[in-house]
Amino acid sequence: MVVANDILIPELGRLLNEEKEVRFTPSGVSMRPFIEGGKDSVILAPLKRLPRVGDILLAHVTAFNGRKTYVLHRLIRIEHQGTGEAVYILQGDGNLTGEERCTREEIIGQVTAVEAPSGKRKIMTRGRLWFYARPIRKWLLKVYRHSLLKWNY
Repeated sequence: MVVANDILIPELGRLLNEEKEVRFTPSGVSMRPFIEGGKDSVILAPLKRLPRVGDILLAHVTAFNGRKTYVLHRLIRIEHQGTGEAVYILQGDGNLTGEERCTREEIIGQVTAVEAPSGKRKIMTRGRLWFYARPIRKWLLKVYRHSLLKWNY
């Protein structure tokens, strides 16, 4: 069953505020190859510490077109404003351009695990390695999109 983000995400946020973990299957391709939208499940937990670069966060952000939207993307850097408030910069693993900005209050939860449809948990450090491969991701994504995806579909 597909539930609209405007209904699903606030409910996930409510459960996370009650200190519960939640599991859901995200859609989209922006987190490829680490999270396959519509297939993999993610387990979200409430933030128990300040986010660190490399974490995957669910946040309510202002998109490049100025509209508010929900994203499940990786934290790529933290900027500090003159007021001392941190701004968290997010980007999907499969995105080569485009970043989203949010404050701590706009972060809904943090991914603690990713599961393939088989139920096998993916190794979170692989996603962090993908993050650090940013300088060569353009070529790695091209290979992934043109070869591996043809084998999977």
